[in-house]
This record gives sequence, C-alpha cells and structure tokens, in this order.
Amino acid sequence: MIDITDSTLLIVDDLPENLGLLFNYLRDLGFKVNVAESGDDAIEQMEYTKPDLIILDIMMPGIDGFETCRRLKKKEDTRNIPIIFMSALSDTVDKVKGFQVGAVDYITKPIQPDEVLARVKAHLMLRKQQQILEQQAVELQQQNSELESFAHTVAHDLKNPLNGVSNMSDMLIANLDNWSTEKMLKPLQIIQMAGDKMLSIINALLLLSSSRSQEVPMQSLNMQEVISQIMETQITPLLNKYQGKLIMPKQWATAIGYSPWIEEVWLNYIINAIKYGGKPPIIEIGSTVQTDNFVKFWVRDNGKGLSLEEQKHLFIPFTRIGQARIDGHGLGLSIVQRIAGRCGGKVGIESQLNQGSTFYFTLPKT
Repeated sequence: MIDITDSTLLIVDDLPENLGLLFNYLRDLGFKVNVAESGDDAIEQMEYTKPDLIILDIMMPGIDGFETCRRLKKKEDTRNIPIIFMSALSDTVDKVKGFQVGAVDYITKPIQPDEVLARVKAHLMLRKQQQILEQQAVELQQQNSELESFAHTVAHDLKNPLNGVSNMSDMLIANLDNWSTEKMLKPLQIIQMAGDKMLSIINALLLLSSSRSQEVPMQSLNMQEVISQIMETQITPLLNKYQGKLIMPKQWATAIGYSPWIEEVWLNYIINAIKYGGKPPIIEIGSTVQTDNFVKFWVRDNGKGLSLEEQKHLFIPFTRIGQARIDGHGLGLSIVQRIAGRCGGKVGIESQLNQGSTFYFTLPKT
C-alpha cells in the first residue's frame, strides 16, 4: 500500500482567506503544508524545498498561475511535480490552457474541501506510483548493465582455467600409457588449481547474487570470532606464502551485521592487502567508533597506494584496477560494497601513492 500521508503540499494564492482555509484543512489531515502568496514566491521556494504537489491559483498579481506553471515545467528539478489549478474561472478555454501549460487537474472556487482532498489524494497516488516506476526503470537498467558485464566476466575469467583443464586433460589422455604416476602429478595439480579457481569465481558470483535480495538476520557481531573463522584456513597460509605480517587489535568495537557476509568482507580486504601490499606485506586491521553511531572497520597495507583515478573505479561491479597489478575475477570489492550496503553501512578507501592504502567498511553500532 502506497503511503501519501507524509507528502508535502504547496498552496499558492494571494488571498489569505483561501490560504488559511486550505492550510488548516490539509494540515489537520496530516499533510505537510507550505504556502506562497505569489508565483514569484512559489518559484523562489523551489530553490530549497520540493513539494510533492502544488495547488496553484490562476488569478494573481505579478506572474499569474499559467506563467508560474510554465516556468516550473521548464526546470528539470520541478517539471514532474503535479500542479492542480484553482480559480473562479469556469471557462473551458481557461481549463484547456491550464492543461496545455502542464497542469494535471483543475478545481473551481468557491473551494469544496472534500473535492480538493479527493483530487490531491488521486494525484499524489499517481505521482508516487510514477516515482516507483521510475526507480524500477533505473534499477532494471542497472541490472541489465550488470548482466551484460557479468556475461563478459564469466566468459573471460572462466576461459583461462577451463582451457587449462582441457589442455591438461588432453595431455594426460594422450600419455596415459606412457607417463609414470610422478610425471602425471604436475598436470593433475594444474587441473586442481584451475578447478579451484573456477569454483572461487562461481562462489563469488553466487554470493554477489544472494546479497542483492536474500533477507538475513542482523545481529551483534563478535569481530574477533568473525576474523578467527577465516584466519587458520585462508589467511594464515597466504601470509606464510607471502612472508607477511598481520597486526590485529586487542579489542574490537561491536557492531550489527550478518556474520557469514562480514567474513567475506574481511576475506576480500585482507587477501587484497596481502597480495598487493608491500613486499613483504605488513597489514594492520582494526576498528574505530565514529560519532554517527557507526563503527568503521579497516585494513591498512604498506603497498604502493592508488591514484585518485584508480580509486574512482574500485567498487564498480565487474571492473578491475590496472590489469597488470590486480588479477582475480574483479568481483571482490563489488561484493564488499553490496554486503556493507545491505547491512546498513558503506565502503571506502583512503590512499595516496607511495603511502599505502586503508580500505574500510562501516556497520551500525550496537
């Protein structure tokens, strides 16, 4: 059910008695009501407030209602606000002119409050429905764009490991009778690595998809436990491989989120910091309580840092930062952004060239 009770109305009339009647009537019904005594006053108000609907008198000193409407319809930020004309005029010509300049309806004086309310409700409902459709159109366009990029990503990123599986399998089949078990080990390891790579890509895509729509329970997080879930099996082996060091805090601030998703956020951030940080990588993670009732969780590396241009493209789905520097399947930071948003927070980066980078995400404080 669409709610219109929180709508803001603007009444434009040069007669105080009309303004007072409509103002009191509509305000008592729960609407937020602003008033203007001239067309110039109404246009000036548009600089700092945008009503959901305008009730506009035609006969006013200065610019009349027709001209006021015409000017509002010419501006990008006010052209879609529905305007209902009111006037003592009942000539069909004036009504037609009102529709021609962009009005959606017409009421005549003396004002009948019930009629005004019925028309206001009808056009607010239509406007709300239009806004919902516009938002859905934007989301659909974004999803179509992501789907196109998704198809390209899958084709590109699954192609190389799949080729490896195919080539190594052909080689094993061709030499099955001639090779020893020891000689077969290397191709089999390559096949295993390629399979793990493809599985990682598919799991990332499934997580990205589920984080768009899946409803999950938000609860207070013990971040030490969240980190421990990924340390032994995934982070520690990678630290050993890159001879890196991870510095963790003695205490964590508490926040609200969904533990399995937040594990993925930490995993993406920390793995990137290990792979693309300094040589050897020295990584520090921690939390900072902010003044806006959010907690900022961060991963700081000792890498080369990122330029402002590179930072602009970081969290866009299915894009990579310089192919020569960042490998992988380009989904990690998109997943981080989607998860943080679904948990009520946001993501970001603080970085300067040759001074390392700090990637962060925020969550609501408990």
